[in-house]
Amino acid sequence: MSVKQSKFNPINPELDELVQKHHRNPEALVDILMERQAQRGGVTPTDITDIARALKIPPSSAFGIASFYSMINLQTIPAKFSEHEISVCDGPVCWLAGSLELQKKIKGLLAENTDWRVTRTSCLGLCDRAPAALVDNNQVGPIGADSYHRLLNGWNGARHSYSSPLSGEVRVMLDKAGKIDPGSIESALIHDAYCGLSKTLTREPESVIQEILQSGLTGRGGAGFLVGKKWGFVAENKKQPKYIICNADESEPLIFKDRILIETNPHQVLEGMAIAGYATGAQHGIIYIRGEYKKQARLLERAISQARIAGWLGTNIQERNFDFDIHVHKGAGAYICGEETALIESLEGFRGEPRLRPPYPPTYGYKGLPTLVNNVESFAAVPAIMCNGASWYQSLSDWRTAGTKIYMVLGHVNRPGLFEAPFGVTLRQIINDFGGGMKDGSSFHFALTGGAAGTIVSDRYLDVRIDFASTADGVSIGAGAFLICDQTVSPVDLLKVVMHFFRVESCGKCTPCRNGTRRALEILDRLSEKKGASNDLEELSRLAQVMRTTSICGLGQSVSIPVNSALNNFKAEFNTALLT
Repeated sequence: MSVKQSKFNPINPELDELVQKHHRNPEALVDILMERQAQRGGVTPTDITDIARALKIPPSSAFGIASFYSMINLQTIPAKFSEHEISVCDGPVCWLAGSLELQKKIKGLLAENTDWRVTRTSCLGLCDRAPAALVDNNQVGPIGADSYHRLLNGWNGARHSYSSPLSGEVRVMLDKAGKIDPGSIESALIHDAYCGLSKTLTREPESVIQEILQSGLTGRGGAGFLVGKKWGFVAENKKQPKYIICNADESEPLIFKDRILIETNPHQVLEGMAIAGYATGAQHGIIYIRGEYKKQARLLERAISQARIAGWLGTNIQERNFDFDIHVHKGAGAYICGEETALIESLEGFRGEPRLRPPYPPTYGYKGLPTLVNNVESFAAVPAIMCNGASWYQSLSDWRTAGTKIYMVLGHVNRPGLFEAPFGVTLRQIINDFGGGMKDGSSFHFALTGGAAGTIVSDRYLDVRIDFASTADGVSIGAGAFLICDQTVSPVDLLKVVMHFFRVESCGKCTPCRNGTRRALEILDRLSEKKGASNDLEELSRLAQVMRTTSICGLGQSVSIPVNSALNNFKAEFNTALLT
């Protein structure tokens, strides 16, 4: 009896060389796939098999990972197409600005032009430029059907400037916006960049953690956990090496603050990470940035290079016997990677699926080692605290939460954009004082507060003072975003758009989220057409409860927040969506 042996063709030398460039490290699989895609416009099954063989991992695993990320094109581009693509955002803010109709119009206008294809994409983090798109992976907006021809010729739209503070702003993280050249460390140093790190290096690590703890700085990704306490968990762990991860995977609809912080002052983010490294005993920093933020990633990489040359990153920083360096890791399109354990899985070269917790990252994080994960805004606040002290930071707010927050106000207001102010502002203040009031002809109907996973509230909540504890009062702050909708918008329709986002972005790992978001969207499709069945509202509420209590991570768990708040605050509008 003879034993059959599998025979393989030789690995494509071009792919073998690409894998060798990444030191045959399986963690680099996504980077390798993205580079191959840049060469050919996509990756073929043969490409994936050869890359997997060169990395010595099962091809089936490589296929599973490649299929997880939306920016990896697994279809060979037909010969009749070129590399040109317009991906129009269909997130809630762009939807409100007419992006669905716009996508159809552009697709019709380009129907005869086989050099271009038009697709949809989830929120691009360009909410202040809605409706927005990626044109050949370049960030563009606002766009219109009348400007599509300019898109084909490299036009990028118009960007907001945040150089001038609005009346009532209290700026800490945005203090240097417009004052420095974000591409120049010399400009940043003139305006006191690395002052906080300089002072940090004269103190004991324990006292640095205590300063951050006393400041009351809370995490700004949405959970509001005390930053100093998380730092303390990592510092207490004696395992080495330790890692500092900056979560810049800003993918939730309505949220774009981290993009602005990077664009206006990247060095304060690096400085905050270095301070965290010193305080916790870590020497390695990673910025995980969403794949669509290519321009912002380049800006960070340039800032890192400049900081190394100037002695603020690298070995023996400022001759203080402290080593700390940072590198940028680009995602490949997956909202779920904003969840810290999914982010770590992605960094390790796997599908970005959340881990069961405990253990938590400070105990068992990247590569099974102590890991601190904070978001961009959290790190950006740290240098000013170390420069000016915890008491100064506490004094900025007269409310129960210390310091300032970056807020985003969008929708039917005269002045959409972002601003920085202390905690405790009300929705009425956000609309009138910072948003410039409702647009002419618009009256307030409702708001989505906090982000896609936030509350949908009526005018009875306009005067609730908002912070991380105000969810108990019916208004969530989340990451600080507020979509203001007038009388022309139905909360049923908005909830449908939000659920579409959750359905598309669910990683599919757990059944409650995978099936629950699909079923909820089916119900909302009927309700938006006013064809709802008599038991639809009850089933929608029950689905939300099941997802909240049984989903593995925050994506499925948080679906209940917009669903329950919309059902509770707008019963009449949901009842009118039922068949009579």
